[in-house]
Amino acid sequence: MARTYNGIRELRADTVTINDWGGSSMAAAEQYPKKCMGRTDRTFSQGLQCQQINSVMALLSMEDAAFVVHSPLGCAGCCSMANDWFRVGQIHRGSFALKNARVLVSNLDERDIVHGGEAKLREALHLAWERYTPKLIFVFTSCASGIIADDVDAISTEVNDELPYTKIIPIHCEGFKSKVCASGYDAAFLAITKYVLADEPRGETIPGLLNLFAPPTVSYMDQLEIERILGAIGIETNYIPFYSSLEKIQKLSRAQGSTAICKVFADEFMKELEDRYGIPYSHTIMPIGTRNTDRWLRGVAQIMDKEAEAEVYIARERETCLPLVEDLRAKLTGKRVFICGGTGRSFAAAALIDDFGMKLVGMETPTYDDEAQPDVEKLNRIHGDFVLDVANMMPFEQVNLLKKLKPDVFIGVPVWAARLGLPTTHVLDIKRPTMGYRNLVYLGSKIAAQIENPGYNVKIAAHAHLPYKESWYESDAFKFIQ
Repeated sequence: MARTYNGIRELRADTVTINDWGGSSMAAAEQYPKKCMGRTDRTFSQGLQCQQINSVMALLSMEDAAFVVHSPLGCAGCCSMANDWFRVGQIHRGSFALKNARVLVSNLDERDIVHGGEAKLREALHLAWERYTPKLIFVFTSCASGIIADDVDAISTEVNDELPYTKIIPIHCEGFKSKVCASGYDAAFLAITKYVLADEPRGETIPGLLNLFAPPTVSYMDQLEIERILGAIGIETNYIPFYSSLEKIQKLSRAQGSTAICKVFADEFMKELEDRYGIPYSHTIMPIGTRNTDRWLRGVAQIMDKEAEAEVYIARERETCLPLVEDLRAKLTGKRVFICGGTGRSFAAAALIDDFGMKLVGMETPTYDDEAQPDVEKLNRIHGDFVLDVANMMPFEQVNLLKKLKPDVFIGVPVWAARLGLPTTHVLDIKRPTMGYRNLVYLGSKIAAQIENPGYNVKIAAHAHLPYKESWYESDAFKFIQ
């Protein structure tokens, strides 16, 4: 019997997803298998990344598509960041005639909330066609359009019949549906399955073709490094969905296998491709650090029948990069680290720092589920007990922990840690490489340079103060989790 998945990660039958938790990593590893962590909640929250943001970010760079955000103007604010990434990506790919993403907002207002916004959606869809004549038009729903129950699917079907040579794809990514922001990726892929792949026959398998799913936070340098690694063992990649196209989506069903760079990106979609087309997939860990890259590549090689080639390649790459890693290890051994990133990237970066002999003292990750459990167990064996904060963008908890733990370096989104004067290194940076064998040396060099010269952050800390009272730093960081 084929599995069914509705796109809401908290409701998956095969795993329990924890969104709010804080405490000892040893306690988490012990309690989760016994179902003792519980479905807790925060009585106070400061910021939350919604799933609409991730749906928009995943698709906004598609070359032959236009996008309609059916929402009030404020809900489309995330498009400005996604558009910045789109423009930076164009430069990295050699284009200097920069284009903006083709986005329209239906701009729901108070009147529409009372009377409905379907007329505005129709108008936006026709305007998107008139301006851009795209092959695809993606419609992103919002909390507002979901609450007033605009029939986005019906309107998309009606307007689709009026517009030649295009396909309108509604994506149900209302922010209130899920507290797990990765559900936004699932909403996008569920829509692609329903409206694009449903009409596509399997076709003949292309030997050696791998669907390579990557979130938009993967830099172009990382894309090139991963494609270089896979190309060296005879694997061609269909890179999805950043800078993708309808043609690439239509090739999904003809691949020999699938994998993802991020552990929580497209994992549910790869299961769907296996159920629907029999395409095997590898789902291991993000390729950051030597051991993680080894493990990731071996997983891909297994489903692509390239295991012998992979072992030869791994040995050659290790021979090249390990002496450089040892040089960095001499500078970084014993340094204490706090890590904050996406679920896949946090755990991968935490394993990476052991390559340099560093010590993990704290970690912030958006979710904890069956996929996180083996990673935490592994990190406990490597680093011993550390503080674990399961939080989707809760900076007030992060700065509290940083004040108490006083790490030597912060790895992750650096905005708040930099204001404390800590050395910081970004691992969600679309402009710089972090993945694979060669980029490991680059990332290690960045960490070492920041520790040696944290002067910029020290100056920031002297002039840009955080909005918290000293009494908060003395409180339990997890006091609002109940």
